Parts: sequence; structure tokens; C-alpha cells
Amino acid sequence: MGAEEMTEVVLPGKVEPEGLQVRQRAVPAAGPGQVVIRTEATGVSFAEQQMRRGRYYDQPPFPFVPGYDVVGTVSAIGDGVAAGLVGTRVAALLKVGGWASHVVVDAADAVPVPDGIGAAEAETVVINGITAWQMLHRKARVRAGHTVLVHGANGGVGSVLVQLAQATGAKVIGTASARHHAALLERGVTPIDYRTENIPARVRELAPGGVDAVFDHVGGRSVVDSWGLLAPGGTLVSYGSAATRDDTGSKQWPVLKLLGRVWLWNALPNGRNAYFFNVWAGKALSKNRFRARLRNDLTQVFTALHRGDITPAIAAQLPLDRVAEALRLAESGTVSGKVVLVP
Repeated sequence: MGAEEMTEVVLPGKVEPEGLQVRQRAVPAAGPGQVVIRTEATGVSFAEQQMRRGRYYDQPPFPFVPGYDVVGTVSAIGDGVAAGLVGTRVAALLKVGGWASHVVVDAADAVPVPDGIGAAEAETVVINGITAWQMLHRKARVRAGHTVLVHGANGGVGSVLVQLAQATGAKVIGTASARHHAALLERGVTPIDYRTENIPARVRELAPGGVDAVFDHVGGRSVVDSWGLLAPGGTLVSYGSAATRDDTGSKQWPVLKLLGRVWLWNALPNGRNAYFFNVWAGKALSKNRFRARLRNDLTQVFTALHRGDITPAIAAQLPLDRVAEALRLAESGTVSGKVVLVP
């Protein structure tokens, strides 16, 4: 009998979505301390949209398999891994490699998914949930009575941020295009149309004393406005530079510029804080601490999902071989929630 085959999607270079290549190869074996995950769901994040343009600030050289995170069942284990893990549904944060029917990861990086949560539902809150949770609780420390501004409140991270903030008892103002306002209002969010309204003026009307936290994935001019909207003691968490997605030139420059601004703002004696959030921060310094924090926080996110604090927002589910269509849909800006790929 031949080796088991797997399917993977390769990003060969800067291409249109149709330029992605679907290929077959043998399923790799798990090495010592590793597990093979048979993928049940992976997804399209903003990172992959940047990667196909060569714009993600620390992407590997082409060609590579994209896919920031994965949910699936452990199908094989390497030496030194507990046999009980086989058949367990787990989630893993990868950065790259997830757009495949099988993925090999260190067993220590596989976080169990509680019973009662489907694979696609869990997938919507892996990278999005961990990002939202850590920004909200570890950086901004949002609590009951706070008012927060969430940019892109209907997006993958934004929609989870909104719900987690509300679960703490915070009041949420969210920017989104008009088509998403009815859904946001229903959720108790005060929406602002970023296309037609003056965001700073509208936020000052709604929160004359400033807001306690701003979560900004836009970067560029937006992040300067966001800093100006903070109340004394408030926190700005910048976590991307979406405004530069279609730019050309250095992919590092927008991030370096953001880091420079954050450093400068924090040096000012004004009692406000600014962070540039990167989910991978601290991994190089202490892998064990990073893993423990990730496991703890992702487990908290899954608990919130199970409890109903977060409603999983699945924009669409498409098979892995229709990845070009999935990427186009995610990039269209017309959907709410996450586009999920199912092998």
C-alpha cells in the first residue's frame, strides 16, 4: 500500500488568487514530540491577503503553503507523545502551513478544542480569538464601565473583540461600512460609517471625555486619530496596517513607522499607553511561557464560545480546492466574519 496522500495549497509568488497551486504529496510522519493533525477547518485571515502581495512583514520566502491556523483531529503521533492524543480535536496557531489536509506540529502547540464546539466554529476564533483576547485583557485591560472603539467591528478580529468587550460590560463604538450597521445595532454596538462619517468628530460626540481603549488594525493616518481619541489613562492597541495592503515598496516600513510612533507616544508624560500588538511576541525569548499563555488564553476563548459570549461568525465554507474563490470573497470586504476552508 502506498503512502497516504495529502492536499496542500502553495503560494508560488506574488500572484492573483487564481495563481495559487493545489498539489498532492505524501503525508509527512510525526517526529519526536510531534503530532499529525488531519485538518477539519482552516481559514482566510488578513495575513494571507498581505502575503500574496508580498506585504506581510515577516512572511517566509516564496514558494510556501499559507494558512495561519488550523483545527482538526490528531491522526498520528511521534515518540514521546501521549497515546491518548490520537483522535482528539485540537487547534494550532501556525502563521504558515495551514492550507493543507494534514499538518505536522509540536504536540505542545496543539490546544484541545472542548466537546460541543464544531471545527468550523472553533476555526473562527483561533487567530482572531487569541488576538482579540490578548489585546483586550493583556494589553488594554478593558473592564465593566469602559467605552471602547473597535475599528472594523464586523471583521474577523473586530467581531470577536466587540463580543468579548461586551462580555466584560464595556460599551462599544464600532466602525464599519453601512451594510453592516443593522447587525451591529442589533448587537448593541454604536456604528460609525468609516466611508462617509468623520470618525474622530463622531467619537467625540459619543464620548466627549475620550474612550478607554481603541483597537486599530488600519494603521497610517487612522492610528494618529485613534491616539487623539483616548481618555486620560486610555490605551491604544494597534495591530496592523491594513491601509497599506495594496501599497508597493518596503513591507517593513509601515510596521517600523508604527513602532516608532508607539515608542514616542509612550515616552510622553500623558498617562496614556500605546502598544503594537503581535501575537508572536515573546516566543523567541521563552517558548514555554509563550505556549502556556497561548494555551490559557485560547482555552478562555473556547470557553467564551461555548458559553455563548461569542457567536461564531462563519462568512462562508468552501473546499480547499476552491481557495481562489475563498480568498477573493475574503478580500471583497462584503462579508461578515471568517471565510473557512474545509479540506
